[in-house]
Parts: sequence; structure tokens; C-alpha cells
Amino acid sequence: MNIGEAARQSAVSAKMIRHYESLGLLPAVPRSEAGYRQYDEATVHTLRFIRRARDLGFGLPEIETLLGLWRNRRRSSKDVKRIALAHADDLQRRIAEMRAMQRTLQHLAHCCHGDERPDCPILDDLAGGRADTAEAAIAGKLPS
Repeated sequence: MNIGEAARQSAVSAKMIRHYESLGLLPAVPRSEAGYRQYDEATVHTLRFIRRARDLGFGLPEIETLLGLWRNRRRSSKDVKRIALAHADDLQRRIAEMRAMQRTLQHLAHCCHGDERPDCPILDDLAGGRADTAEAAIAGKLPS
């Protein structure tokens, strides 16, 4: 099948398919006499794997490792679990950071009059880079 059909079946754009191929995430794809890439079902299955891993937020280095484990039938599931749990921990950390950012922004918006006056605590905070406000939000000391 051509790249368009592989893209349709895998829900991965043709541009990303070429990118994954250039990174070595996909095995070398044979070409027709005219030079067009020819994909098979196994490659589409690999593309679906990559797509699902990307949907779960895995980075390309992690995906490369997971692909290697997926292809290795003698793998140890503890290696896969370790990668998944490390990623889940990273997501939890990032979620906490985003919640802290949200609390800080809500606090700053609450402090802003939002009227015709030129003074604005939001801009003051951005201009001053007030880490104390962000640190307070991270510590949960600001109202939600």
C-alpha cells in the first residue's frame, strides 16, 4: 500500500510516517520501481503502536525503547512496567506543576480589578518574575 493508505489506516500523517522512518522507528520500507514507498500491514501495525504511545504522551526515545521491547518476544515485562511507571510519575509531576500555574493565574486574575485602570497585578507579576507567588501556589498557599 502507498503512504496515503498507510496514513489513513494508522491515523498517522504521511509527514510523520516519513519522520518516523528517518528516525529509524520503522524498518526500511521497500520502494516500487517508480520510487514510491510500499507499506505492509506489519508497518501499519507498528505505526498504530507509535500513535498510541504518542497519545499516551511517551517521547520518541521512550517509544524507541518500547518498540524494541515489543519486538523482542524474550523481553521482561518488568522493563515495560518500569518505563510506564516512570512516565506516569513524570505526568503526575507535570500535572502538579500545571495545577500550581493555574492557581497562580487564578490568584493573579482575582487580584486584578479588570477595569479601566492601568495598574494590573498580572502584568506586574510577569514583569517582575515574582517566583514567590509561583512558589506559594505550588505550596498550595493561595486560594483555589
